[in-house]
Amino acid sequence: MQDRRKFIHTFVRGGLLTGVTLLGGFLVLRDKDGEFCGLDGHCSKCDKSSTCSLSPAAHFRQSVWQLDPSKCIQCGRCATECVMTLSAVKCTHVYAMCGYCDLCGGYLKPDIKTISTAAENQLCPTNAIRRKYIEEPFFEYEIDEALCIGCGKCVKGCSAFGNGSLQLQVRHDRCVNCNECSIARNCPSEAFSRVPASSPYLLNGIDQDSTKKI
Repeated sequence: MQDRRKFIHTFVRGGLLTGVTLLGGFLVLRDKDGEFCGLDGHCSKCDKSSTCSLSPAAHFRQSVWQLDPSKCIQCGRCATECVMTLSAVKCTHVYAMCGYCDLCGGYLKPDIKTISTAAENQLCPTNAIRRKYIEEPFFEYEIDEALCIGCGKCVKGCSAFGNGSLQLQVRHDRCVNCNECSIARNCPSEAFSRVPASSPYLLNGIDQDSTKKI
């Protein structure tokens, strides 16, 4: 008899705990019919042709912050407003667009007298761009993300004197995906938005499918 009472007690307690857990999950993940997620692209739940049934929590898990290079004005706030000690925003080089110039506007200061790799000639304040000779007259420029602070000076130089192959992007191996991104909050051009986590990069001049491997 005692074993039977113990079994019933355990069964009832387990049932109550399960019910409480399910109720909590429902309250947290309940749908918000009639609202639209606002993602700048398709996700696995929505084709943007109707209202989104995702809860805010589910929406947040399926999206990340990203910077639209076409809106970026290289104001420098990505380097100073991020909660990370070194900003999660880094310069990304779109090699498909690069002209492999000897006189690179993103690498060299505009007023230099001779082209060289001397630190005083480089536009980047942390020497985060490496210049490598390919063949006459072409050079390749590689970003050292461990040194890049996301200031955007190289991006501005490349856009002014080149073809814009240097672009700022939020790197998701560093971003902590804050609920309210401090850079987005202070971005004067409103270049930040939530994008699908399945397509986390927004680069100009490149097939977006190929950005998933960046």
